[in-house]
Amino acid sequence: MTFIRPEIIRPPSEHASYYLPLTAGCSNNSCTFCNYSMSHLSMRDLDEVKREIDAVSLYMNHHVRVSDQPEIVYAILRRWNGKKLFLQDGDALVYPYPKLIEILRYLNEKLPGLERIASYATPQDILRRTTDELKTLKDLKLGILYMGVESGDDEVIQRIHKGVTHDQMVEAARKVKESGILLSVTVILGLGGLKGSQRHALETARILTEMDPDYAGALTLTLIPGTPLYDEFERDEFDLISPFDSLRELKTIVENSNFTNCFFSSMHASNYFAIRGQMPADKERVIKQLDTILAKRDPALLRPEFLRGL
Repeated sequence: MTFIRPEIIRPPSEHASYYLPLTAGCSNNSCTFCNYSMSHLSMRDLDEVKREIDAVSLYMNHHVRVSDQPEIVYAILRRWNGKKLFLQDGDALVYPYPKLIEILRYLNEKLPGLERIASYATPQDILRRTTDELKTLKDLKLGILYMGVESGDDEVIQRIHKGVTHDQMVEAARKVKESGILLSVTVILGLGGLKGSQRHALETARILTEMDPDYAGALTLTLIPGTPLYDEFERDEFDLISPFDSLRELKTIVENSNFTNCFFSSMHASNYFAIRGQMPADKERVIKQLDTILAKRDPALLRPEFLRGL
């Protein structure tokens, strides 16, 4: 079966990376809010991945192009500095472990200037690996994993078909941190709906405290036509919270989360208002910032709907 190169979907912090597809889609394609729920996981052939790595190495070292690579490869390479590489797609860590090791070793051989390799990873991907296996990936420059937590509320987690529990996600985080790989997680404001808003925020603060990631980002729920959650909304089975309620959730999460050393932000384009800070040092400043905007309740201070995006 021909592997179809996926659209580039990556964390904002990977903007300067080279994007190397190992998979397309997501192994956990059941989350009701996500457009990956409309996809099917496919694996790229190992030899095909190696041919792309060869092409990348040839271009970076000799500025020579090969004809069998798509134009997108060279569009990325023209502005790449050779330091960071992101493995696509929705959870490249699901790629068979022996083959993943072989690819990482090949990357290090062909591109010795690489400083860090990154990937999305589902909690299930991480739980399938032992801590020693993760440490081996770390030794091969897999330096950061991005994991979608979405909510700490088991009721919400079950309703969106996340496929894991609160405690399992905490265990996955523990494994990543023990391996020495950096952990970046995302949560979604509004995912509990109107009735479950406060519990969602409090339980999300609790899971963030228990996970204690290196980076945490808050997104705001954006309904995607064709997803099960969008259909629930259309049937009046799910109520969206207001923009200011999303900021109230954000404040609740910041107030009730306790981190050792975490960069926390809401810089994603889906959010109505951006905050950022190193926690716990900037906690009080961020809370005051949110208090001010919640007191004013001026829509002009929010990102307008037409500028919000995924």
